[in-house]
Amino acid sequence: MDPASLYFTFCTESRSLILTNMRLGCPRRYPALLPLTLVTTLFFISPVIGWRPWPHNKTNAHDLVFGDSKKFEGSSEFVRLKYHMGPVLTANITVHTIWYGTWERNQKKIIREFINSISAVDSKHPSVSGWWKTVQLYTDQTGANISRTVRLGAEKNDRFYSHGKSLTRLSIQSVIKSAVGAKSRPLPLNPQSGLYLLLTSADVYVQDFCGQVCGFHYFTFPSIVGYTLPYAWVGNSAKLCPGVCAYPFAVPNYIPGLKPLKSPNGDVGVDGMISVIAHEIAELATNPLVNAWYAGQDPSFPVEIADLCEGIYGTGGGGSYTGQLFNGEDGTTFNMNGIRRRFLVQWIWNHVVSYCTGPNALDQ
Repeated sequence: MDPASLYFTFCTESRSLILTNMRLGCPRRYPALLPLTLVTTLFFISPVIGWRPWPHNKTNAHDLVFGDSKKFEGSSEFVRLKYHMGPVLTANITVHTIWYGTWERNQKKIIREFINSISAVDSKHPSVSGWWKTVQLYTDQTGANISRTVRLGAEKNDRFYSHGKSLTRLSIQSVIKSAVGAKSRPLPLNPQSGLYLLLTSADVYVQDFCGQVCGFHYFTFPSIVGYTLPYAWVGNSAKLCPGVCAYPFAVPNYIPGLKPLKSPNGDVGVDGMISVIAHEIAELATNPLVNAWYAGQDPSFPVEIADLCEGIYGTGGGGSYTGQLFNGEDGTTFNMNGIRRRFLVQWIWNHVVSYCTGPNALDQ
């Protein structure tokens, strides 16, 4: 979801105060003799948030932070991810997709395979299904785990831009209303285990796109749609801001000397979308009505399980460093396998061990 504001942290190694938008923590603890008052004074803690090269953070875009712990990837004793007693998706999850705008056939195939890979049992390790196992660790108030089954449901094409090429957050709900209320082949209504995934093509602008968000999730309002439905929006950034939302397959001009990685499926915009789609589906499963799993005191601005690890894709990741990844024989970069394709997908927060985890971790 939306990025949090900058915060300060103090590291005893350098005795310097660092202003950064990244997930920071001192790799070594303070000595026991350090007065508690000093610790209290030096730490200005707000919920940690993942890294992405947002334009308003240009001054810190090239900062790299490394720790001497193998468990440094997003780890923090200050993260207080809590369960707020709301529902999570314990029944089999069905993803209903709305293709808004102009989409090529191969672009749809890439995204469909990723969604189908979440529950695939025979994918080569490290796999997308292995990544989902962290999501499955989260439970509801009865102790029931999130479902291991995520399947592709019905689809709706809106190739004629029924609500225009510039959408607000509220008009996104109107697009969903049109899809579930269509006279011809409407999307099925499945409030308890259905997710509605609205994907906008590269020529569509959505409110706050590129400047603050690459995707977001929420639930529809009955006053607009007629039902309360968990949904997510993700945009194709290929034309508007690939250096932000398709990073690291594209790099902003204000990061000097950093070369983009080669995307695993030959489509920078869609390959960049995959991690954002994963991000939103994971958070929809664990916080569908924004009253289940999140950190922070404000439910209108929750820090969720994927927010905490945005920008981390492998062991050692943190800041603008993605972590250790795989290089294919064709020069492409990825960190996990789907059914037939390869993908680059961010890690997610594991509340059992209190750090970000992924199936490609070198120490697992």
